[in-house]
Amino acid sequence: MEIDVIVIIAIFFAFIIGTVFGGMAAFVFRRVMFNRQIRIAERKAAKMVADAGDEVRIVLNNVQDEAKKIKSNAEAEYRERRSEVQRQENRLLQKAETLDRKLEGVEQRERSLAGKEKEIDSIRTQLGEVRGRQLKQLELISGMSSAEAKQTLVEAMEVEMQQETSRRLHEWETKLKEEADEKAQESLSQAIQRSASEVVVEATVAVVPLPSDEMKGRLIGREGRNIRALEQATGVDLIIDDTPEAVTLSSFDPVRREIARTALTKLILDGRIHPARIEEVVTKAKEEVEADIYSAGEQAAYQVGVHGLRPELIKLLGRLKYRTSYGQNALSHSIETAYIADMIASELGADVAITKRAGLLHDIGKAVDREVEGTHAAIGADLVKQWDKAPEVVQGIAEHHLETENVSIWGFIISAADAISSARPGARRESLERYLKRMKALEDIADGFKGVEKSYAIQAGREIRILVKPEEIDDLGAMRVARDIVKKIEEGLDYPGQIKVTVLREIRAVDYAK
Repeated sequence: MEIDVIVIIAIFFAFIIGTVFGGMAAFVFRRVMFNRQIRIAERKAAKMVADAGDEVRIVLNNVQDEAKKIKSNAEAEYRERRSEVQRQENRLLQKAETLDRKLEGVEQRERSLAGKEKEIDSIRTQLGEVRGRQLKQLELISGMSSAEAKQTLVEAMEVEMQQETSRRLHEWETKLKEEADEKAQESLSQAIQRSASEVVVEATVAVVPLPSDEMKGRLIGREGRNIRALEQATGVDLIIDDTPEAVTLSSFDPVRREIARTALTKLILDGRIHPARIEEVVTKAKEEVEADIYSAGEQAAYQVGVHGLRPELIKLLGRLKYRTSYGQNALSHSIETAYIADMIASELGADVAITKRAGLLHDIGKAVDREVEGTHAAIGADLVKQWDKAPEVVQGIAEHHLETENVSIWGFIISAADAISSARPGARRESLERYLKRMKALEDIADGFKGVEKSYAIQAGREIRILVKPEEIDDLGAMRVARDIVKKIEEGLDYPGQIKVTVLREIRAVDYAK
């Protein structure tokens, strides 16, 4: 038992001693290996330092060589630039010397010019004194002052220039008028000869006949309920007066007037007249008139030979059937204008299809001119622009009254055709009051000019003849008066067609034998 404990203790101590010696041996081995690695690293570092030193020496040698090259190049460039600066300095010195010489010459010239200016001033003074003496002598000789002489000379020059200007204007106007008249007469005569137009005049107030005067009471109704219902449904004034067996329909809208006329005719034929029946008949009359409007538009387009119109344009065109201007039916006038424009275009070699289309639609703005502000030419151009993409057609419609700044060939053709259709005999009807006012306005315009003795409006206002005082207006002055009166009429008077202005100047020598 004791031996076993001793053995165990001996083994334990042997283990401890072995462990200590093993650790020491391991430490010594690691120490030896570490020192060996350090020596190897030191040798590598020494080799690397030696290699780096060689590379540094090579780089330094290269840098020194490059620095020497740069230095030599810089010295060469410096020497070259220095020589260039020297040359520039020499040139500047030469220029400075030249400028000095020129300045000396300029100063000498200024001194000489100053002396000459003094001489010129003295000469001017002498000339002014001589001129003053001469003017005084001329004033004494002529008995006029210099201002009066200038005024006389200016007036004489003005009279001479006016006479020369009037003479040349007369020559130019005569020449241009002859050429223009010749070409216009040729084209228009061909167009008019090919056109056979009917005289179309319509009244602007619709009159509905009655079978008897008893019908007036039935139209009025109890306490006026029937007439109120009819006027409210149609928007038209129903005038029942002492006219036997007739009532009058009055409205600014021709379509409403036609609807009222149709409805009233149906009510008279039917005999049943009361508010409910009136509303029913007016509704049917509206449908009939709208159908008639569209049919009239289609018929007009077919008659002229214009195809492809949009339904909106056809409807607006048909409304012109119930529109009148100076008593002339607007739709018939549009058809006639299209025919005449077609003939003028064919004579001038222009596009006939475009001209006919513009001629037919040129007054389409009158279909809505009571509802839209502006001239009917501008309104029509805006309407057609929405549904017709041909710019020439829109241009012809917008320009047919020559209201725009620039007028194309389409505007001139449609304007001429419009004037021919409107101004031909019987085309338009004018009220007596309006006619008398226009005649008096013509004579008043002419009488307002200086030198006019008397004026007479003749040919139903198509011509005005003016007698001038021969002692106040000469032949050239008569031409100026005619031209000025034409301008005044164009600016301040509304008239159909054209007005001829004739100025007469005559001298009568009267003596008596005794």
